[in-house]
Amino acid sequence: MTERIHLAIDGSIATITNDNPEKHNAFDDDMDLRLFEILEELKAHPEVRAVIWRGEGKSFSSGRDVGSIGNAKTDLSHHELMRRGHRGIQQLWELDAVVIVACKGWVMGGSFQRALLCDLRIASEDAKFRLPETTYGVIPDTGGVAVLYEMCGHGVVTDMVLTGRVLTATEALTHGIVSRVVTADELDSTAREIAEQIAAAPAVTIKMAREVIRHLAVPQIRTSMNDEMIYQTFINRSDDVAEMRAARAEDRPPRYTGS
Repeated sequence: MTERIHLAIDGSIATITNDNPEKHNAFDDDMDLRLFEILEELKAHPEVRAVIWRGEGKSFSSGRDVGSIGNAKTDLSHHELMRRGHRGIQQLWELDAVVIVACKGWVMGGSFQRALLCDLRIASEDAKFRLPETTYGVIPDTGGVAVLYEMCGHGVVTDMVLTGRVLTATEALTHGIVSRVVTADELDSTAREIAEQIAAAPAVTIKMAREVIRHLAVPQIRTSMNDEMIYQTFINRSDDVAEMRAARAEDRPPRYTGS
């Protein structure tokens, strides 16, 4: 299995590191599977009280490795792949440990959405957040839209989803997407400081506080993810997506019909 994402445990603090810096930590199918394995492993470590999720190189993650799209090494259908992805990342909600994401450089697409499913996000000043899915003829499908809607409201999430606009770290702080913005040199140390503070608090208090927050947020996110799975499967089989692929292959303008 790939070592482009790995886990290190240091007492009560674990660190997940995206380690594909040449591609700005873009994820392919192997990295997805390893991430889901890591989350499964963490459930077996009750001594871990906080998890830092970070990236090597310039970016946290630029999302999906475009070169890997359509090349998944599996016989699963599109719908089944999505179910596997949803079940894999929803393991975040089964962890007792708080998950802190250190955002820097590009934080895009599915990786941005996965970060939104975590407990805390901090950002370096150079962090840029984007949901580019519609430019590829698909929709965001990892639950992040539901979280953004709760944080930002209708206008911002619609702008990000429909236009693929880039959100700066300062804007992300303004909208509550991240809780702190620090310099690039301070990002890892600040994430560690937060993790140590959480790990030093009474364990049961942290668990119960998180349960209160999860009861507010998770049901709506689950509902949104179920909708995304249905609609993304429909889009994958739609005439418009087939036309988009044909037009790109033939180097001509597409003729969309809305079906």
